[in-house]
Amino acid sequence: MNYFCSMEINMADQLGVNILLDKTPSKIISLVPSQTELLHSLGLESEVIGITKFCIYPNEWFRSKQRVGGTKTVNINLIRSLQPDIIFANKEENVKEQIDALREICPVYVSDICTLSDALKMIADVGKLTGKETAAANMSAQIFGDFQQLRPDTTYNTAYLIWQEPYMVAGGDTFISDMMYYAGFRNIYQQHSRYPETTIEQLQAMNCELLLLSSEPFPFEQKHIDILQPLLPNTKILLADGEMFSWYGSRLMQAAAYFRELKS
Repeated sequence: MNYFCSMEINMADQLGVNILLDKTPSKIISLVPSQTELLHSLGLESEVIGITKFCIYPNEWFRSKQRVGGTKTVNINLIRSLQPDIIFANKEENVKEQIDALREICPVYVSDICTLSDALKMIADVGKLTGKETAAANMSAQIFGDFQQLRPDTTYNTAYLIWQEPYMVAGGDTFISDMMYYAGFRNIYQQHSRYPETTIEQLQAMNCELLLLSSEPFPFEQKHIDILQPLLPNTKILLADGEMFSWYGSRLMQAAAYFRELKS
């Protein structure tokens, strides 16, 4: 537990917005599932008082913590009533207008993560803001070391499917794409932004050697491989754990080992 103590932190979040705290936060709200898991991993059991309905890890928090809405449907009045000291949000996961409204209640740290380096910076920032600098530093060191050992060789022309009807893939400026690089998969949509639509014909034309079907946000399953494989007979198709490719908190401590297994 972080005991109330005198301190002052003046730092910028990943959007460059200034965060000023005059004490260690004792009432924290997280609006991002992967960052909620990070807060748990840092040992902030009693300090976290609110999470979203999508913050399913850890399960005991999902069952017991106050839910303050969805990532894009935050209950502003409920959060105000909880009187938090700080809120953790994310540029992509949360809605700008809601974040702006929450800044009127208390400081809001907004992460903006497209690379492993961004994720490690966020972990360090969260540690500093919550009085868990040592635990955050140890976590970052382990993650960095694990990823350094991957030695990516980008051997497969790969597409990472996140949605169907229409089919959508991860573009080159996403965190998923950076994880693909470390895992050794060459993203054939590297020159595209965000999550472009695609077609079977385009995948064929781009010589897609490996198609990864993510478990989130669309929950691809074996039945989808069975549908796609006859349409892409020259492409290897695998199910991918979306949390390993897109969760940028403490889940990264498991990601390198998963990537190594997936590629084997």
